[in-house]
Amino acid sequence: MVAENNGREARLARQFIAAALVAMAGISSAQAQDYPVRTVTVIVPFAAGGPADITGRIVVDIFSRHLGQKFVVENVVGAGGTVGALRAARAPANGYTILSGHLGTNALAPAFYPNLGYDPQKDFEPIGLTAEYPELLVVRKDFPANNLKEFVAYAKSNPDKLNVGHAGLGSVSYIGCLLLHSAIGIKPTMIPFTGTAPVLNAMLAGQVDYECDPVLGTLSQVQAGNVKALAVAAQKRSPLLPDVPTSHEQGLPQFDIAPFYGVFVPSGTPQAVVDKLADALNKGLNEEAVQKRLADLGAESVEQSRRGPKALADLVKSESARLMPILKAAAEK
Repeated sequence: MVAENNGREARLARQFIAAALVAMAGISSAQAQDYPVRTVTVIVPFAAGGPADITGRIVVDIFSRHLGQKFVVENVVGAGGTVGALRAARAPANGYTILSGHLGTNALAPAFYPNLGYDPQKDFEPIGLTAEYPELLVVRKDFPANNLKEFVAYAKSNPDKLNVGHAGLGSVSYIGCLLLHSAIGIKPTMIPFTGTAPVLNAMLAGQVDYECDPVLGTLSQVQAGNVKALAVAAQKRSPLLPDVPTSHEQGLPQFDIAPFYGVFVPSGTPQAVVDKLADALNKGLNEEAVQKRLADLGAESVEQSRRGPKALADLVKSESARLMPILKAAAEK
């Protein structure tokens, strides 16, 4: 009799736990459907004013307008964007902390940080691709080279004299110049900053010789003649700088990089939240005003087929496979 009662109590306990779990799942699902009900933080893992920050603020504007809630940028700088990415990865998976990441933070960081603290592909759920910006080789105004061929010749002859500014180990500016150096066969001094906006200020002050950065980062200073753009790291010229030849045109096709910028949330975020964010981002990217804004910043258009979580996940994997071996080899030299 005692055994029978114990068995009955155990069954009732299991049924109670199962019912509670179902109820909790229902509450969680309802909360996800109502999302967002309060302010959402979008972590931008670099300093204000650079390409990552500008792109992140476009994302914030899209989400705020399409989801009817306040989204705010939090600039969390350090270690090539990985400090901010780590904070986002460890945040509750509820949609209230979002990462506006990019090629460095969400694909290639393991090449530079063996103890990263997060796995870019396992610890994040992709929401969608925001933009891709071809990189630009920019030198200080009085640098003794006016095209890529002259730059290569000078760099090979004076590698110990060169100072290169970048936004931290693993940032897109670091990755771009590492590819350039690998193609040329040099290893100059690379100086870290908290973002590419401070790099540009240092270059204007004559403290660094050059940088590799998406077109939008230095566009206004190039157009003003305060720095010189020597090459676009792509197969086609930028519409914003039609007189600047590409790396392919100038005989250095290995220097080819257009870092992606995308939106991610911590793994485990409810699917309903992921879907809401992806849908809002897609609607924003369809807007003519947003498309013009991104084009004015030098971004390549993101076709409909390359939007959404799966497309971004595939891009992360393909860029990792393409660039990781090159970067690891260059970093170890």
